[in-house]
Amino acid sequence: MTMATAIDPGPLGVIKIAPSVLAADFGMLAEAVAKVTPGSDWLHVDVMDGHFVPNISLGPPVVSSLRRHTDLYLDCHLMITDPGEYLEPFARAGAQGVTVHAELGDLDHVIAEARALGLRIGLAANPDTEFEAIDRYLDAVDLVLCMTVFPGFGGQAFMAEVLPKISAVATAIDERGLAVELEVDGGIDLETTPLVVAAGATILVAGSAIFGASDPLAATNSIRSAALAAAR
Repeated sequence: MTMATAIDPGPLGVIKIAPSVLAADFGMLAEAVAKVTPGSDWLHVDVMDGHFVPNISLGPPVVSSLRRHTDLYLDCHLMITDPGEYLEPFARAGAQGVTVHAELGDLDHVIAEARALGLRIGLAANPDTEFEAIDRYLDAVDLVLCMTVFPGFGGQAFMAEVLPKISAVATAIDERGLAVELEVDGGIDLETTPLVVAAGATILVAGSAIFGASDPLAATNSIRSAALAAAR
């Protein structure tokens, strides 16, 4: 069994910026990543199978290529119907963390297999998924990802109605003293960053707001500054 490459994810509870490579120019992916690396903590890799979500995107070969060009923590969001089948390929490719969806139901075996592979494991929830589906696994995961858009395509508008759920997850993590990080993805920009940070998020995934900017590094740094200001 292939074990994941050990890369420190950084201290718990500290603001982290994770540019989403889904929004980058795939023809110049290494160059795009290099531009944002000085301002980034993680790279977020959206994996779609055309079944669980209506799009097809990246897989283990791209993660393997990224790993050769960056030392950043690779945060792989598996929007796929059978994540268990792909955990070992992603670990072998160089991923450090994988996030699977609460909507899939019973995830005990997936969580156990990820742990056996040395992968950090996260739980994602779509905008309309209730807090209870997250709460079921809150003690068993390293990260919760609250989606503020429906997954499948980048560039969607932020759904503010998810903010109470983010707050509920943050409160539960705090009250139970759990070593669980809270990540938000979808429509993150300078306007929405303060909202999600105020709700309790510490990991911000941004795609279009970073890679669609004329200066992606400056955009990354601006999002961090807005997040840090909101966290004070």
